[in-house]
Amino acid sequence: MQSCRLCTSVRCTDEKLSGCNSLLGSATLNSIVQILIPLLVGFLITQISTLTTSAYLHRALAHKAVRFHPALALFLRFFLWLTTGVKSREWAAVHRKHHAFTDEESDPHSPAQLGWIRVQLTNFWLYRNAANDPVTVQKWGRDLSPDRWDRVLFDRGMLGLGTSTLLLCIWLGWWQGVLAFSFHVVSYVALSGAVNAVGHTFGRRPFANSATNLHWLAALTSGEGYHNNHHGLPSSARFGSRPLDLDAAWWLIKVAEKMRLAEVRDVSAKKVAL
Repeated sequence: MQSCRLCTSVRCTDEKLSGCNSLLGSATLNSIVQILIPLLVGFLITQISTLTTSAYLHRALAHKAVRFHPALALFLRFFLWLTTGVKSREWAAVHRKHHAFTDEESDPHSPAQLGWIRVQLTNFWLYRNAANDPVTVQKWGRDLSPDRWDRVLFDRGMLGLGTSTLLLCIWLGWWQGVLAFSFHVVSYVALSGAVNAVGHTFGRRPFANSATNLHWLAALTSGEGYHNNHHGLPSSARFGSRPLDLDAAWWLIKVAEKMRLAEVRDVSAKKVAL
């Protein structure tokens, strides 16, 4: 007879010992699965949120490189409301200011001015500081007046975040839902910071600007990692330049265009980086 990890006051036969250890192994595996599932769900939400941010907020709203059908645009806005709580006008205004003063003193989040580590770690607060400035929003977002949907729903960001957290808790269970959404928030903020920090520090520069191209970052951010291409040709809806470039937001735009749900701005292909 031997001692069992599950038993503290009795002795187990070899058969019972094997059964107890199997139960322990199953319980451990089940605990791991219960943690992994919400993490995977959170990561999936982040990927879809990044795709929506890149396609709608960035390419359609901030740069007007593509125009979505009103029904599709409303769906994208609704998803962003649920998963980011971002006010569209503020996001576009801050981003336009970034392009106007790229890596200069007035850039809201410049690693050249602040250091890439600081931008990576504090990008959320740098963004909020710029978004909370009424002068920035009025000047750079003057063509993006809030509509009825913004006033009634989409400008209530915390309501959207709370709604999505509640839905995840109902689906996965209370702590798994909170874990899934928390992981999503951390991942989304980290990837957004990486585009502004890493994407202006490391990588290739086919265009003569301070942004860079990184394939791995593009894979995680629906094409945002081709940041040098974007700064070189900001009016283009396509950030990747090669057929195999991982520009998921561009793929979404092309599918929407095929379905007559998007109209892409015509930009000369010869200007795209190779």
